[in-house]
Amino acid sequence: MPAYAIAHLQDAAPHPEVAEYVERIPSTFEPYGGRFLVHVAQHEVKEGDWPGHVVVIGFPGIAEARAWWDSPAYQEIAPLRSRHVRGDIILVEGVPEGYDPAATARAMREALPTA
Repeated sequence: MPAYAIAHLQDAAPHPEVAEYVERIPSTFEPYGGRFLVHVAQHEVKEGDWPGHVVVIGFPGIAEARAWWDSPAYQEIAPLRSRHVRGDIILVEGVPEGYDPAATARAMREALPTA
């Protein structure tokens, strides 16, 4: 099942360390099957408030995403970003092949109190 590292980055002012981070990050996730799915793209806010930038890195699975995040290679460069860019980063599993949202809706309905 695919997994994703999703970053909502804010207050990203140009800085030489951030440029170095961007140059070096692909070599940290490629050994884990990671690849950029969204990077330095404009986004369109349809509801709510979402200032800043969105980055999405896809992985074959959550184990690979966690291994990348915890890897010495990534942890070495992470401060290059975190010292200069505020943001939130999550790792999340995608849905399995054949996912049926109707089954989720049924489970939600079954969990409702009966009148």
